[in-house]
Amino acid sequence: MNKIVFFNIPAHGHTNPTIPVVKALVKSGCEVTYFSFEMFREKIESAGAFFVGCDVFLPQANQDELDKKAGKDFSALIKMVTDTTINMENEVLNQINAISPDCIVSDSVCFWGKLFARKLNILYISSTTTFAFNMYSAKMMKPGIKEIFRMFLGMPRISHSIRRLNKLGYEINSFVDIIQNDNNTNTIVYTSKLFQPMSDTFSDRFAFVGPSLFEPLNNCRKKKSRKLIYISLGTVLNQNDKFYQQCIEALKDSNFDVIMSVGEKTDLKQLETLQENFKIQGRVNQIEVLKDTDCFLTHSGMNSVSESLYWGVPMVLFPQHSEQGIVASQTEKLGAGIRLKRSDPNDIRDAVNQIINQQTYRENAEKIGKSFRTAGGSDAACNFILSKIIT
Repeated sequence: MNKIVFFNIPAHGHTNPTIPVVKALVKSGCEVTYFSFEMFREKIESAGAFFVGCDVFLPQANQDELDKKAGKDFSALIKMVTDTTINMENEVLNQINAISPDCIVSDSVCFWGKLFARKLNILYISSTTTFAFNMYSAKMMKPGIKEIFRMFLGMPRISHSIRRLNKLGYEINSFVDIIQNDNNTNTIVYTSKLFQPMSDTFSDRFAFVGPSLFEPLNNCRKKKSRKLIYISLGTVLNQNDKFYQQCIEALKDSNFDVIMSVGEKTDLKQLETLQENFKIQGRVNQIEVLKDTDCFLTHSGMNSVSESLYWGVPMVLFPQHSEQGIVASQTEKLGAGIRLKRSDPNDIRDAVNQIINQQTYRENAEKIGKSFRTAGGSDAACNFILSKIIT
């Protein structure tokens, strides 16, 4: 029986795509142990894996702070990774040695999994829920002024973190050693070669398997008399009352039905509207909603965009930071969406109308969606992992 260990960070967008992969591995006869966080215990155990809680090892911070570190503040993320790795050092390394796994699969941002695999000389496979980045595609990353300034200020903290890890025997020369997967790194990427920027520059060590999704129970689209617009800024940086108000203003007199998911921490009373065409909720089943959506106004998170394209839904793109900006740019480049230059009501209204009225956006989204569905998904990821263990 093959034994596989997973590591991940406490983030839905990084964990959710791995759950169908775990389920496929367990179905194939593998024993899977997943080092994660209490918020994901139920999902992981329902997939058939052994759950090991890591909450106690995280630095003292609330979930909002951790989410922001994973999303925007790179130096803070590196410090969190360093603190977590050091906190885990003895207990988790002992647990891994006791399991004696055939490989470690770790999220590309969950750097401690990569560091443990290196230190214990265990086969390492990266699970990448964003685009894959190498020396060519990384040039697409165009951080904003705030992000550049934050990175500059954070360099001393990054250097200090690396020195701390060096003292524990982790061979790291720079933060690039931690974050980069080169062409010799076995890497699962949850997108297709069509959607991946510069896909021809990656070696066959990269498996572009498409999105790993739980499909809805009912795959049939509803018959409806009006177009449906779906609006969401994701699960992390979604508290933006001003933007939601602008969306209401932009679409209040339209002939569209609008579902707006604003996050469970947003005060719904602040967004009360008498517009009958609006349905505002803290949370929705996004895949079920997208199945019947005609235009998705999104923050351009990789998972949200992938789910939208999977169902052939074109988008109005409103990225919140540089990583999402790359996803938005690639979507627009392939003709499946329009990137908002400003978020005022006129711009929102014009972009939505353009998406709805020009069929080519839907056609291009459906083309990318087809490439997702034929890439293999969780089964392809499972087979890739097993092939590396065997070889």
